[in-house]
Amino acid sequence: MLAAFATLLVCQLAGEAIVRTASLPMPGPVVGMMLLFALMVARAPLPGGLGDTADGILKHLSLLFVPAGVGVVQQLDRLGQDGIRLVAVVVISTVIALAVTALVFAAFAKALGADDFTGQRDERA
Repeated sequence: MLAAFATLLVCQLAGEAIVRTASLPMPGPVVGMMLLFALMVARAPLPGGLGDTADGILKHLSLLFVPAGVGVVQQLDRLGQDGIRLVAVVVISTVIALAVTALVFAAFAKALGADDFTGQRDERA
């Protein structure tokens, strides 16, 4: 379990190093996760308990939101000043993300020849 946890942390650290070195506009842990995925695809020798360790971390994922909650509480005055704008931005960006996702899904379904969204091909084409 310790080796698996160390592997996860090394991948995250490598992701952070890559992001900071290359000045990439994305979070380091995301790059670290892509690195871990690449290691899995390449069938690199990884610790045996990696899946169990990751599941254990995910079971306690809610604890990782505590620092974010503390940050929100520390910025309550800003929420009072800009709360309406923040809510508007969150709602508008969510609607835009959903619309773009639906359009991309419909385009892929059409390109793949699906006449409905059950995954069955349209035989008329």
